[in-house]
Amino acid sequence: MNPSRCIACPSFPCTDVDHSGFGVPNLEIAPHRIKIILISEAAPANPDDHYYAPGHPLFAETTVQAFGDAGADVDSLREVMDLGVYLTTAVKCAKTAYGIATNTVKQCSQLLEQELALFPNVKAYLLMGSVAIKALNAIARRQGKPRPVPAGSTYKIRDGEFRYQGIRVLPSYLQAGPAFFIEKSKRRMIAEDIRTGLELIGS
Repeated sequence: MNPSRCIACPSFPCTDVDHSGFGVPNLEIAPHRIKIILISEAAPANPDDHYYAPGHPLFAETTVQAFGDAGADVDSLREVMDLGVYLTTAVKCAKTAYGIATNTVKQCSQLLEQELALFPNVKAYLLMGSVAIKALNAIARRQGKPRPVPAGSTYKIRDGEFRYQGIRVLPSYLQAGPAFFIEKSKRRMIAEDIRTGLELIGS
């Protein structure tokens, strides 16, 4: 199964993102093997930095480091994926400013909802940053369910036990791109949250 062949944006209604940077993971993957879905913020401004881009994309490099911090014995994104991890973004287009409009997150969460439905055996969602948290909450609200992640600063709520459709939800901080290097305290918490996810699936 290739997610990029299953998911498309029909109209590109959002006005605060770069539609030329639209990207859904383009790779062949066995859906039943995926146990963790890591959701970060938005597609990078440079497509060469996306998780599955050839070479040494920035998103992949910082993610491998984050999993290494968590104690995983990995040296490449392929080895992260071999743990049963699928990596994607909440917003499929590249952002054009620091923030992303709430309406854009809600709109793009419809694509994320379709994407999550491709994987039947997921045990944990790693929500890397506020945009990913907002996107999953938007999916739940659209389904008439309570939002899985309550309001509040991530550092205050991240130790709570949250679930969406029976799947453990782990709110954390953004690990993709240069933001990963900014604050050591956040990097430590990212490692802790990833470690929790790996423990849930026995890796």
